[in-house]
Amino acid sequence: MNTAHTVTRADLVDLARERIGLSREESREVVETILQIIEDHLRAGEKIKISGFGTFTVRRKHSRQGRNPKTGIALTIDPRRVISFKASQVLKNLVAECSSRTVSRPSYSIRPGSHE
Repeated sequence: MNTAHTVTRADLVDLARERIGLSREESREVVETILQIIEDHLRAGEKIKISGFGTFTVRRKHSRQGRNPKTGIALTIDPRRVISFKASQVLKNLVAECSSRTVSRPSYSIRPGSHE
C-alpha cells in the first residue's frame, strides 16, 4: 500500500544534512536561502527554471464571473496572480518510472556520497 507523505522544510533540512554532511544549522540555512530566492523571484513576477526539475511561472488571472456554490448567487471573482509549475521531461520520466514499479520509499537522485 502506497501511503502519501508530505515532505516538509524540516525533512529537506534533514535530508540535506544526511546527504551532504553539513551541520543541521548549515543545512537549514541552505534550504531556507534557496526557498527565499525562489519566493523573491516569484513575488517579482519572474520565471524560475530549474534544469531537470521544472519551471515556476506567475500567471495573471483576470476578473471573471463566478457563482457561490452553496447559494448559486452570481459574483465577480477579483483578478489575481497565481503560481504555475510545469515539470521538466526529466522529472516526468522519473515519476513515470517510479509509478510503474512498487516503491516503498521515495527515490532521490542525490545519493549519499555522490557530492564528492
